[in-house]
Amino acid sequence: MVNKIQKYFLVLFLFIGNLNSQVFVGKYAGEFMSIGIGGRALGMGSAYVAVANDITATYWNPAALGLLNYPEISLMHDEKFAGLVNYDYGAYVTPSKNNLEFSNYLKDSTELNLENNSATYGFSLIRLGIDGIPDTRLAWDDKNKDGLFNDGGDVRPDYTKITFFNAADYAFYFSYAEKYSENIFIGGNLKLIRRNIGEFNANGIGIDFGIIYMQSDNLKFGLVIQDLTSTYVAWSTGRNELILPTVKSGIAYQTNFYDGVLTFATDSDVKFENRKYSSLAHAGLLSADLHAGIEYDYKNLFAVRAGYNEFKNITLGAGVHLPKLDIDYSFAKFDATDQLGNSHRISIRLKLEEESYKR
Repeated sequence: MVNKIQKYFLVLFLFIGNLNSQVFVGKYAGEFMSIGIGGRALGMGSAYVAVANDITATYWNPAALGLLNYPEISLMHDEKFAGLVNYDYGAYVTPSKNNLEFSNYLKDSTELNLENNSATYGFSLIRLGIDGIPDTRLAWDDKNKDGLFNDGGDVRPDYTKITFFNAADYAFYFSYAEKYSENIFIGGNLKLIRRNIGEFNANGIGIDFGIIYMQSDNLKFGLVIQDLTSTYVAWSTGRNELILPTVKSGIAYQTNFYDGVLTFATDSDVKFENRKYSSLAHAGLLSADLHAGIEYDYKNLFAVRAGYNEFKNITLGAGVHLPKLDIDYSFAKFDATDQLGNSHRISIRLKLEEESYKR
């Protein structure tokens, strides 16, 4: 089976390499998918690759969806640059009891296991957009060459010809995860990308793959390769872009502390886009960033969080646990001058903890 997967990847790379139109490596082309989701994760500085144990794993590490025992629904809204940019997220995941395990194929098994397993399916959507952008190109069209609405020497646009458009990026995630062995979970995303800027648009497709390793009940390791085969994005203008892979790894450790649970986490991101000085460390095309986070959850009633993210900013967060509902908030200072505004994120997570829904 491994040889078959290698052949599929080879065919994909050959297909991309033989496209008639030119393909560019799109530096920052997938940046809208790197912002992060969920008030809990963002409050911990986005150090969540190994911590993930809820619905937001569709983004952080799809393998962690195998840890879920009940369906979950999540929503998040974020406003950036003083409300100019809107960032939204929504997701639904559900565990399945009886299904065919993908791990059987990876293990070259000749028998299909139809017993209960840890397979989980999910769908999520991310949208980053700026709405109501004025298009003044036709409003300044001076056909008489004498100035439009010339009044006292001032040239003004024809306001009746001003139209409005949106600039929006969408990512649709179709997720799958399962228990591969006693302490290993695997998962992946098939993601579809849609980008719109006025009359121009682009479509793309990519794959993410993740692993969770449970060393013990207290120690977890996580690994995710986003855009595993390089995500291909084709623009209506004829330009084609590749989003190169990002390798994210993380460690999470939990311990009991004063009637609560204390969690420490650290992540590293490795990119291949020659980001140089915009990253914490770089060497040639490689760049690396670090994340760190801490959380104290008191008796599963409320939680407080702090972290350090890739923008070298301190993050803060808090969460409240209600029956079947979690509400999480995170705060991050965008810049020292406050001219661009700070980032406030609120997310909710609904857990359908009914016996009829249990895995």
